[in-house]
Amino acid sequence: MENSMGQLVSFVIPCYRSAKTVGGVVQEIREAMKGLSQYRYEIVLVNDASPDDTFETIRALCRENRDICGVNLARNFGQHAALMAGFSHVRGDIVVCLDDDGQTPASEVGKLLSGIEAGSDVVYAKYQNKRHSGFRNFGSKVNELMTRVMLSKPKELYVSSYFAARRFVVEELLRYENPYPYVIGLVLRTTKRITNVEVTHREREVGVSGYTIGKLLGLWFNGFTAFSVKPLRIATVIGIVSACAGFAYGIFTVVKKFVNPAVPIGFSALMAAIVFFCGLILLMLGIIGEYIGRIYISLNNSPQYVIRECVDEREAE
Repeated sequence: MENSMGQLVSFVIPCYRSAKTVGGVVQEIREAMKGLSQYRYEIVLVNDASPDDTFETIRALCRENRDICGVNLARNFGQHAALMAGFSHVRGDIVVCLDDDGQTPASEVGKLLSGIEAGSDVVYAKYQNKRHSGFRNFGSKVNELMTRVMLSKPKELYVSSYFAARRFVVEELLRYENPYPYVIGLVLRTTKRITNVEVTHREREVGVSGYTIGKLLGLWFNGFTAFSVKPLRIATVIGIVSACAGFAYGIFTVVKKFVNPAVPIGFSALMAAIVFFCGLILLMLGIIGEYIGRIYISLNNSPQYVIRECVDEREAE
């Protein structure tokens, strides 16, 4: 923190396989904040149990810079849990979250801060041209659809991993102590004063994205099972429609038999109907079971994250 006056901006960066990139991101933050002398800043780096030497890099950065806090999680809890761990260590008036791979430009943080100063509670970066892989872009589109349908996100609002939020928003997020956090859902239920600013998006210079299909599916499940009951309502509607369709088909079959007794009852059609409706039943039971399982895990006080080690030599406020 190079300025003793002004608001404190806390940068939170979840880190995974980023030993070669996180140092560059930190340096870019430092360069960007030199041009924003009205702010002080600190950086919280959260290692999400990366299998490489990411935390050793973080430890070295903490030794070199007294404005950096390093948090090492005991196992891989996922990006959103890592963000929550970082939020618990921030002291800033404004919190900025960004990625560890350099694709989200720290040099343009001034745009997000200007949005906050203009009156927004949360400001998300919006990219005209995303430089992610095709698989990651597909996952983002599905996530966009899920948040709009299940979480009532405004259609015009673009959400990303690069955003700035006021302190009271972060404090409200920290009130959520259950497992399976989903930061976007928590933000959407906290405030409606959310805006976008356009920033550039870079090509990934080192490595590949840590998101796999399993992690993306887990993220989507977190979103709608933790913050929406719409899947249960959809299951109810499908059940009602299926029951009505089955009843109507039964009436149709009886009438057809009376009108033309020689017409045989189709075994194939019957089996298709049984398989179809049994599949629907199992699907709906699976959704209900997912909700019940997560309730059970929450009641068992399963942690959002577990901190193995914290390196914090920041100067006292």
